[in-house]
Amino acid sequence: MSHSSALNVLQTVYGYDSFRSQQQEIIEDLISGQDCFVLMPTGGGKSLCYQIPALLRQGTAIVVSPLIALMQDQVSALQANGVSAAYYNSSLDAQSAEAVLAQLHSGQLDLLYVSPERLLNQSFIQRLQSLPIALFAIDEAHCISQWGHDFRPEYRQMGALREWFSAVPFIALTATADRATRQDIIDKLQFHQPKVHISSFDRPNIRYRVLEKSNPMKQLLAFLETQPNVSGIIYALSRKRVEEVAEKLKEEGFNAKAYHAGLPSEIRQKVHQQFIRDEVDIVVATVAFGMGIDKPNVRFVVHYDLPKNIEGYYQETGRAGRDGLPSEALLLFGMQDVATAKHFVENVSDEEQRRLENFKLSSMVDFAEAQTCRRNVLLNYFAEPSHKACGNCDICLDPPTLFDGKEAAQKALSCIYRMQQGFGAKQVIDVLRGMDNERIRNLNHHQLSTYGIGKEYSAQEWSSILRQLIHLGYIYQDIQNYSVLKLTELSGDVLKGKTEIQLAFPKKTLNKVTRPGKRSSSKETLLDKDRACFEELRVLRKEIAESEDKPAYQIFGDATLVEMAQKRPKTDAELLAISGVGEKKLENYGFEFLAALRAM
Repeated sequence: MSHSSALNVLQTVYGYDSFRSQQQEIIEDLISGQDCFVLMPTGGGKSLCYQIPALLRQGTAIVVSPLIALMQDQVSALQANGVSAAYYNSSLDAQSAEAVLAQLHSGQLDLLYVSPERLLNQSFIQRLQSLPIALFAIDEAHCISQWGHDFRPEYRQMGALREWFSAVPFIALTATADRATRQDIIDKLQFHQPKVHISSFDRPNIRYRVLEKSNPMKQLLAFLETQPNVSGIIYALSRKRVEEVAEKLKEEGFNAKAYHAGLPSEIRQKVHQQFIRDEVDIVVATVAFGMGIDKPNVRFVVHYDLPKNIEGYYQETGRAGRDGLPSEALLLFGMQDVATAKHFVENVSDEEQRRLENFKLSSMVDFAEAQTCRRNVLLNYFAEPSHKACGNCDICLDPPTLFDGKEAAQKALSCIYRMQQGFGAKQVIDVLRGMDNERIRNLNHHQLSTYGIGKEYSAQEWSSILRQLIHLGYIYQDIQNYSVLKLTELSGDVLKGKTEIQLAFPKKTLNKVTRPGKRSSSKETLLDKDRACFEELRVLRKEIAESEDKPAYQIFGDATLVEMAQKRPKTDAELLAISGVGEKKLENYGFEFLAALRAM
């Protein structure tokens, strides 16, 4: 199949003019039968990477997904675009399940979404072996890895599929995976010389902000005043906290609901449906909520408590602004959060898992305490070093005091090198500061040339300096080897004095109040003359969505309505040229939207 075939499907089925970064290469690799590993941020367009090959390769594509809600949402969205898709999971009654299997056997399905438990059932595997299979797509692939933040044992057995379907291409997709997790996924799935596609983790439309906790409810309410009448998610660590926050927001007049695993499943389902259909503005939830949310118009995500790891934080904040419009991510951070999280980690019985979770928690604390651009801290964690300030985080908007850090960096890197890149931050700091203790003497570290060369800084200051050098990509912590500090390929130029480095003096406290950014709503991108048009289109969309009993964004997303309000299409051809309007949606909704636009 040619690129033009894939582009034709993109334009006619999905209504997009051109591919986003790396989509075209991934699609072509998969169409040609190549195994692929895809790391792409939430909202980056992962689904199209296997959905388009599914339409162009012979047979049915089998998509493995961990959540029923996510399957239902994806299938509903595909059907809205005229694609033949179904799901097969425990939510179906016997009659519905038989109907789906009949469609599968008669070759009517382009895509079938299944849970890992259903897929690995021996009779289902035998059933698939008698059918033409276009490809296997394993979504949320980080669930496979013990190094990942959401390990699920049933995912671990996916590699066994290779024995039965050796000629079928596999694609594994995830939005969050560090170095160790990536390799583990590829190994466990027994990939054949896979093409590895790693997209940028940058989500420039999301503004990252951190506030030190000081009356967190008051801080939350002040933030919510800047976000009226938009969709948002507030994450809290405990069910009790979720209930308390949701109750307080309702008292304050917000359209908010609680969601956690302790609630009956019918209540959870109802809250989920109300949120995706814009009947509830704010969901206050534990991390049990969100993986199944394919809702593009979430405008903010707040973490009321410190998340346990950066992968989870990144994935959860990535639920904001999937449509590319400006969005906010606010983290409320207190040292008590760290103590609570450490208590949970210390109760993990498996020593290696405990060490891993401690490392991930420390990285999360580093992010919260960062003195450098927060986006750079995130990008570097995912091995995408960036040294350019983003201009869209609280550090960039309210910068700390900087100093020339070249000499401090050289001392630190030189010390790590002299210690043969075999020790963690505490020992490196003790050597730099010339500490006299038993461990230093036993290891003969007092005889190193770097012993005591950093006495001008306190332990806290050196800790901050090392964290900043990690964030900047000059050092990395080896997660699989007791978090020892190692030099990166960028370190050489620093040691030779070829790199200028600006570091920040650690703030004793984070600002209690960061000046809020301008309101991040979709209307921010509209001129005054187009706002009324946008609002009328939203009303029309809501009426149609309610009549069809589906989420409004499955009619058209906010970004599509913004473009309609700006360009005011008057003909079928002009409407088809709007991003997000494919032929099926033109056929279904074109008449109403064009009539409304012509009347404005």
